[in-house]
Amino acid sequence: MATTREKTDDSTLGYEQARDELIDVVRRLEAGGTSLEESLALWERGEELAKVCRRWLDGARARLDAALAQADGDEDGEAGASGDAEAPGSQD
Repeated sequence: MATTREKTDDSTLGYEQARDELIDVVRRLEAGGTSLEESLALWERGEELAKVCRRWLDGARARLDAALAQADGDEDGEAGASGDAEAPGSQD
């Protein structure tokens, strides 16, 4: 069940922690045996944890995209800056 402490800690929750807690929430929901109120609280906690995971994954995707764009820009800049085009197959 979600507590006030858990909700305030979501901003500092790491991806793996959120994922692991989400897995536990899903297992508890699938196992059944909880009251309607407990099930709703678990569902709400799961939704919050899923948002935390999504933020981490979106941030990771943005970092990867930025790194790939920079790498592409660096490669284009190096070839243009030297003025020499490397012959195909002449890799070091």
